Amino acid sequence: MVLGIRGIPSVQGGVETHAEQLYERLAHMDCEVEVLVRTPFVPSTQRSFGSIRLRRIWAPKSTGYEALVHSLLGVLYAAVVRPDVLHIHAIGPAIVTPLARFLGLRVVVTNHGPDYDRDKWGPFAKWVLRTGESLGMRCANARIAISKVIGRLIEEQYHRESDLIPNGAVPVKPQSDTSALDQFGLQRGKYFLQVSRIVPEKRQLDLINAFGAARQSNWKLAIVGAGSGDYGQAVKAAAARTPGVVLAGFQRGAALGQFYTHAGAFVLPSSHEGLPIALLEALSFGLPVVASDIPANLEIGLPATSYFPMGDTAALAERLSALAQLNPDEAASEGRKRWVHERYDWGRIAQQTREVYSRVVREPKLLGRSVI
Repeated sequence: MVLGIRGIPSVQGGVETHAEQLYERLAHMDCEVEVLVRTPFVPSTQRSFGSIRLRRIWAPKSTGYEALVHSLLGVLYAAVVRPDVLHIHAIGPAIVTPLARFLGLRVVVTNHGPDYDRDKWGPFAKWVLRTGESLGMRCANARIAISKVIGRLIEEQYHRESDLIPNGAVPVKPQSDTSALDQFGLQRGKYFLQVSRIVPEKRQLDLINAFGAARQSNWKLAIVGAGSGDYGQAVKAAAARTPGVVLAGFQRGAALGQFYTHAGAFVLPSSHEGLPIALLEALSFGLPVVASDIPANLEIGLPATSYFPMGDTAALAERLSALAQLNPDEAASEGRKRWVHERYDWGRIAQQTREVYSRVVREPKLLGRSVI
């Protein structure tokens, strides 16, 4: 049973993409999978995704309480259904781990990164996230870290071991069609691409400012993703006053594939990541990329020229200008595709996760000392 995600399939978010790819494969590995999804994100008519059961559990639409309320209700539902393993994703929902253990459930928690570092959270939300991380890492039967950086954090702060199982590169379907691009006046190979939610830690404002400073008049910047609130409005305003910037909104499926297939380069200037699935996806399409030099991005192991100092818009503008001068190189593109799929294969990731489940199921159900 899976807890901690908004929903699947095709729900915006890195953790949601992770879950969709992982459980689709585990469902074909003799695993019976039930995913607890949040009511605002999955229609009432959708009860399954392939062979995965979807159980809608009520959640408020308030961003500050959505995950907490859903997690509490979800763990009570799990206590009734009694799954072999309850797999909780992300540190916010992990705050219910002690309750799940007290109720006799075996719990695996995947730490997708220190979400309390995200700019959007206020003091109370940051406290909940830090508490969730502490309780989840201390009380779970097993912990999964999606990067070495997160694994070190778990060891140093909580003195617990974890299994390193990264995000994977989503299998790609190159698209010959350009109808989705035509709506926004984008030309093949002549636009920079960013795919992410429009939130402060993804630093779309930095990217727009750098694009304007790069002065590549024959190129455009396509930002794919949805946003809201004050930051979303600020990004809209910046895009409106910067020629060549296109806000394409949330895209999925074949339409998203078109944006990746025909981009000239991919850009990720973020200040916070766990292990960026969108960056891996761009490499799967063979795109040249440039990313901020935060630890999660550096861990992917790209050449030094693919990084710039986070927040340095002048350096990012120089990288964009350099990318615009590159000639298409099919051999380099194929090399990037092979490299990323050798390192970040979802099939191997699913098998590693299944091995964690098997180990946890073999453990005796003990309370008391094993919980804390």
